[in-house]
Amino acid sequence: MSDRVEEILSWYQSDNPGVLRNLRILMNTGTLAGTGKFVILPVDQGFEHGPARSFAKNPDGYDPLYHYQLAIDAGCNAYAAPLGFLEAGARQFAGRIPTILKLNNSDSLLGGEDPKPAVTGSVQDALRLGCVGIGFTIYPASAYRNDMYMELRELAEEAKEAGLAVVVWSYPRGASISKKGETAMDVVAYAAQIAAQLGAHIIKVKPPTAHLEQDAAKKVYESEGIKIDSLSDRIRHVIQSSFGGRRIVIFSGGEAKGHDAVIEEITQIAKGGGFGSIIGRNSFQRPKAEGVKLLQEIMAVYKNV
Repeated sequence: MSDRVEEILSWYQSDNPGVLRNLRILMNTGTLAGTGKFVILPVDQGFEHGPARSFAKNPDGYDPLYHYQLAIDAGCNAYAAPLGFLEAGARQFAGRIPTILKLNNSDSLLGGEDPKPAVTGSVQDALRLGCVGIGFTIYPASAYRNDMYMELRELAEEAKEAGLAVVVWSYPRGASISKKGETAMDVVAYAAQIAAQLGAHIIKVKPPTAHLEQDAAKKVYESEGIKIDSLSDRIRHVIQSSFGGRRIVIFSGGEAKGHDAVIEEITQIAKGGGFGSIIGRNSFQRPKAEGVKLLQEIMAVYKNV
């Protein structure tokens, strides 16, 4: 199993020992240690969607310490959150779970077709809090995408110099694509490629649908016979689009859904060669024992498929 960790680390040829150390910590933590697979708990929804929408289903979730403990009890590889949530428990949980500081965030109080998150944390904050990496969201297809790309380039350069891993949430969104297009096969694969080109060590995208958004891409998918009928086929193509599988790609859990639907989706992701999942609402919106059990079932799928 450790051979797989060594293989993955060999893909990051330009990185210094600090970055490789932190990637190794991520891959050697929790239930999936040594497998090269990931299950990460992200809790940025309070900032992104508001407290009631995020935590009313399970009021324990209003407490930031709850999420640290949930990630530990479930055996996750890491816990990712914005500045405030990490600061609330950084001292108490220091060294008990790897953490990732989400450096930009949006709120849902102001609408608009073209999103642009604010930078809400710094690389120095991540170092101060003992994080193994930074997280950053880009919205390919937004009119402000170039601003986000340039912000990420600067923060990634600083993070890598400091020895931190870079995790990129790459979520196509904006006036130039349809709502259906946000999870279209061609668009998600493109978003993963963009994140890889921007220097991400770990890429987070949504599981793609079989819809093809761009006419030019659709012609290629059809002429080259790219298989996209099943979710596992589509996951395989996203991995292929991320430097031929030489970048870690994990998939979001999305909106809350039933237990069987979650496990079926995870099974298809694993069969397609996905490196793991980053599961938020589907874990912390359940009662704790149920959330821990679900996360452990997800890890079992990644271990055994």
